[in-house]
Amino acid sequence: MSEENFNRQGKPSNNQKFVNNSVSKSPKNPNWLLMGFGLSAIAVISSAMGAFLALSLSNTPLRQARLTPEQEAVFNDEETLTFDTLQIPKLSRPVNILVLGIKVTTDDVPHLVHEDVGYHALVNSFEGLSDSMLLLRVDPEKDYVTVLSIPRDTKTLVRGRGITKINDANALGGPALAAESVSHLLNDVPIDRYIRINVQGVEKFIDALGGVNLYVPQNMKYTDHSQHLYIDLKEGQQHLDGDKALQFLRFRYDAYGDVGRVQRQQTFMRALIEQALSPRTILKMPDILSVVRSHLDTNLSTNELIAIAGFTAQKDRSSIKMVMLPGDFNVPGEGELSYWLPNDSKIKDVVAQHFDMETDYYATSTISDPSSLRVAIQTTKENQETAQEIVDYLRSHGYNRSFVTRQFTTQPLLKTKIVAQQGDNFSAAQVRADLGVGEVVVESTGVLNSDITIQVGQDWHNINFDRPQDNSFKTISY
Repeated sequence: MSEENFNRQGKPSNNQKFVNNSVSKSPKNPNWLLMGFGLSAIAVISSAMGAFLALSLSNTPLRQARLTPEQEAVFNDEETLTFDTLQIPKLSRPVNILVLGIKVTTDDVPHLVHEDVGYHALVNSFEGLSDSMLLLRVDPEKDYVTVLSIPRDTKTLVRGRGITKINDANALGGPALAAESVSHLLNDVPIDRYIRINVQGVEKFIDALGGVNLYVPQNMKYTDHSQHLYIDLKEGQQHLDGDKALQFLRFRYDAYGDVGRVQRQQTFMRALIEQALSPRTILKMPDILSVVRSHLDTNLSTNELIAIAGFTAQKDRSSIKMVMLPGDFNVPGEGELSYWLPNDSKIKDVVAQHFDMETDYYATSTISDPSSLRVAIQTTKENQETAQEIVDYLRSHGYNRSFVTRQFTTQPLLKTKIVAQQGDNFSAAQVRADLGVGEVVVESTGVLNSDITIQVGQDWHNINFDRPQDNSFKTISY
């Protein structure tokens, strides 16, 4: 439902004549200005490409692992690139990239020789359990980016181990087995490429960017002397360097455990993308990658890196969709493991909407029945009266499962967010149209047991609770 954006660039006519030399050399002449901008753009692009190519003469400059032919066959080898008239690489089709964050300590790899420092120190290795897992879809045809977060405790089938947590896959069989397991979990979604990054690389990456600004939703304090892990962050707007960013990402000691951490990871990624993917940062990317290259392993080629960076840098907030694998917690008995139990029917919904996978499930493009949607209203603790007004209004318009959540918002919002918690942007757009305010955001940072979470902002007073329902307002852009 998102509108396509087209960039139009004016071109001077070949038949245009200049009256005399003095006019043609005038700095006020628009043709000279256009020429100057064009030459500058070419120079910038050329320098950026040269810097990327200088990373390595190898076609896959950041590759660390060597895969067998059988492991290589797991990844789709269909051509991903095309080139424009300036020979700048561009994506020719959607690309699915598995991203694994790997945390390895000395006790995870006892066969490696390392200094005994008296605690379980972090090791720059890709052999361990995946601490975080994302499936990134870069889609030039629909002009958006999707990030699917997969909790590391997700219960699934891993070949050679059986039913286990999905984060076992990388430790058992590297990126190929991890990709195979994720594809199986998602009804055979094809996976084209992978990226593995050691957590030490994340810290260096953030420092190389100059840090990241975001709102820390709560005080975070945790100490683990065995790993020398010391987390101490205060609630509020913060500028996080690499060390503090890792504290924010690794904290999982709240009511929602690993799933709460996935929500924070999405908040972090949103802030990182909005701050980092600027033209200035893209030009610095070769230097940044050179800092973290020993902590990265990927089968992306240099040209693919250029194409993906260029495509993603042009995306605004509404074109980047963040979804969490649908599911729920299990209730483990004594001695049993805790799992995130995937919801197969909702996974079909997600892959149909965001990964273009045909399913026999009910078409996701149809308008949802409002009475079936669980809509959570989330406000500050002081604003509960407004939350109840919104619930009453929505129920009068058929949203019978609307409710006020006691999970209060902590970050002040200028604009109300209609959060597609389960990735259902069609239903979120429908709620936005009926409510008449706010912006649709596809991410999983809302209330876990909801389909849609309305995070009320300062524009809530624009809601006319007495206005009749206007079905003509259904078509919107987000």
